[in-house]
Amino acid sequence: MIPDTSPDLEALLDYLKRTRGFDFTAYKRSSLMRRILKRMQMINVPGFNDYVDYLEVHPEEFALLFNTILINVTSFFRDLPAWEHLGQEIIPRILRGTMPNGFIRVWSAGTASGEEAYSLAILLAEQMGIENFRARVKIYATDVDEEALSQARLGSYSAKDVEEVPAELRDRYFERQNTQFVFHKELRRSVIFGRHDLVQDAPISRLSLLVCRNTLMYFNNETQGRILSRFHYALNENGFLFLGKAEMLLTHTNLFLPVDLKRRIFQKVPNITRLGLPLRAEPGPETGEPMEDSSRIRDIAFEIDPVAQLVVDGTGRLNLVNERARSLFGIGPGDVGRPFQDLEVSFRPTDLRAAIQEAYAERRPAFRRDVPFPTPTGDARFMDVQVMPMIGDNGTLMGAKVGFVEVTRYRRLQEELQTSKHELETAYEELQSSNEELETTNEELQSSNEELETTNEELQSTNEELETMNEELQSTNEELETINSELRQRGEDLNHANSLLNSILGGVRFGVAVIDRDFRVMLWNDRAEDLWGVRTDEVKDRHFMNLDIGLPVEQLRQAIRACLGGESPQERVSVDARDRRGRSIRCEVSCTPLLNSDRQVRGAILLMETTDERR
Repeated sequence: MIPDTSPDLEALLDYLKRTRGFDFTAYKRSSLMRRILKRMQMINVPGFNDYVDYLEVHPEEFALLFNTILINVTSFFRDLPAWEHLGQEIIPRILRGTMPNGFIRVWSAGTASGEEAYSLAILLAEQMGIENFRARVKIYATDVDEEALSQARLGSYSAKDVEEVPAELRDRYFERQNTQFVFHKELRRSVIFGRHDLVQDAPISRLSLLVCRNTLMYFNNETQGRILSRFHYALNENGFLFLGKAEMLLTHTNLFLPVDLKRRIFQKVPNITRLGLPLRAEPGPETGEPMEDSSRIRDIAFEIDPVAQLVVDGTGRLNLVNERARSLFGIGPGDVGRPFQDLEVSFRPTDLRAAIQEAYAERRPAFRRDVPFPTPTGDARFMDVQVMPMIGDNGTLMGAKVGFVEVTRYRRLQEELQTSKHELETAYEELQSSNEELETTNEELQSSNEELETTNEELQSTNEELETMNEELQSTNEELETINSELRQRGEDLNHANSLLNSILGGVRFGVAVIDRDFRVMLWNDRAEDLWGVRTDEVKDRHFMNLDIGLPVEQLRQAIRACLGGESPQERVSVDARDRRGRSIRCEVSCTPLLNSDRQVRGAILLMETTDERR
């Protein structure tokens, strides 16, 4: 069992981040460790610290490691039923919700080698028509793997890659070039490929559809939450999110609601921070222009509001303050425009600077409850302070609005109710007992519910892990298929070479024998068989000097040694011999070195030619 993490693994990840800018610390440790160990096993490196040393000495290893970690398993219309639903139901909804000439922006995150992005282009072009698609649609396809993006930009795929594309769509959107299928040239111009890191880079915005399938499952829960928040920001108010079959968003219902959970299609929950913005004045019925004094009306409404309010701008200066706040905190006209931290109200009756920083950091309202605020007469008063961050349309922080709501009356009422409650405790003992029993039951139910939620999250995590391992196995299977194809091709080449060599040797009128450096016979042609009466299988791997044939092999030893030692490029020896019929012959033996690709001697070639026959 592989441990989830180790200090040595964390040190390796930190090294990759510092030296190459790849931050893998947000990835799930289990799958990350499997991929790194796979690469280490391929180069026989035992430990993570040793692998760091290896990377320092072999910088070319970085690319091979990243290709191993970044599993680029994808295909056209992967999980076909989900894509069919996307094309038949979701894309028509997007088109109906877009102005007739409005632009449609789509993001394919984690696109790998591009099949997913081109699948989106096909579905949109089918619904809109090619010319309308070219005029209105932009598909942004991103990934962290530059090598995969380079392949995607070509838009060229093998016959096996396009098997899942229906035949009519393949004929319409692909051009056959030799053995490759190249995606439609005009549509390809609307697909923009670029490098993008979901963990670190800002998201692409104003999207109608965001497709990120089987990518989130590689990240830990915290990182998934950050990425989904960025996806929420990137989508239009009614935008759709299309995920992989292992990703369900069960714990992110505040950001996305399921449209079709089975097919993992979700819709953005509208951004609640925009629902409370004040309405602007509508154009006048006659002039068609905004009312001239609408700005003045807003100023007066802010000024006379019974709730004390002030506004701090993004530079930290007091920008606006109404009459109620001025009277409560003694703020004069000269204080407007001053740094807020220099004013007494910034730290009395409570530390507003910390509350403002909290609202900025979390981008949501910060509250301070029951803040005591003494009056000049010494009476105790209490206020609820609410700090609202002001966020612009582009997501930038423009400042903060601070409101002070007096709750003294409610505080006193609460104290009176507390006294009354104390007086009535005896009368309600039985009710309290029942209430406690109900609370106990409720807690048990809540505990059971939490256990079920925990179990559900564990099952979801297990499902993601299984899907990750499935993709790893698929990637390994593709690698094995490639290796098998290469081996099959090499086998065919070798058979062809052997056939050619046998044909050549069969046509040579000399007897040919090839021996290695240990004098063992490697090759024996047909002419040698006919000359000495010994078959190839009888001499193969036997010591040449031990052959019992009519050739006096001992007389050839010195010439063979000279060739094997590299002393001579060729040696010729003429000897008296007897052929397989027992006839006396004169045999000319030529010996030359057998060289390998590095020009090193690996054996010797003997050519045996009869010059005359003696009876």
